[in-house]
Amino acid sequence: MRTHALKETRTLEEALRRSAQPGREDSTLAAETARRGDEQAAAAAARRLSARVAAEGLAEVSYSSADSPFGTLLLASTRRGLVRLAFPEEDVDSVLEGLAGRISPRIVETPAPLDPVRRELEQYFSGARRAFALKLDWALIAGFGRRVLRVTSEIPYGGVLSYGEVAAEAGSPRGSRAAGNALGSNPIPIVIPCHRVLRSGGALGGYGGGVERKRWLLELEGARASTRTDAGGTQPH
Repeated sequence: MRTHALKETRTLEEALRRSAQPGREDSTLAAETARRGDEQAAAAAARRLSARVAAEGLAEVSYSSADSPFGTLLLASTRRGLVRLAFPEEDVDSVLEGLAGRISPRIVETPAPLDPVRRELEQYFSGARRAFALKLDWALIAGFGRRVLRVTSEIPYGGVLSYGEVAAEAGSPRGSRAAGNALGSNPIPIVIPCHRVLRSGGALGGYGGGVERKRWLLELEGARASTRTDAGGTQPH
């Protein structure tokens, strides 16, 4: 009887001892909770640092995101204005690396400097805005490409030009192919409306954001374009 009671006491003591110590599952949960706490603290610290950098004017490039009818856009600006608008399928790290290499590595994620861009894009997508009033930074655009995109930036809402017409106005009447290349590498699409440049017959031609997206933007603006999509891709006539 005493032996049985002793065994029961030892069993109870062992159970109590195990319950006082975290088991494997408890340890895993505690480690996961601690990790999440560290991540949240790091994120909060990063937000505070970003806000301080932005407030003190230490960042050369500010970036943030914006919603659109076809996904999340990446926006980046400098003190001179909007310098980059990236479509959802573009890799964020690659975009930021490009900005660091060509403009400055002093890049910070902060939404406030891009609030005007976000607001005007929202108005545009809703049909309430026909022209952007944003300052632009042309630092990523040079040479003939800059001339092409300057001409393109002046195409009015609802209007279109051909690749050849844009090339001619940019000073190279035979440069339609080069104009197409410049338009395809436009770093600030939508705001610099390269979607308003079509093939000479009125067909869509190519678009860095995809032909269907180009069609959508033209339909939003009520522009007339051929319903035919050229099989030739991005190369203009």
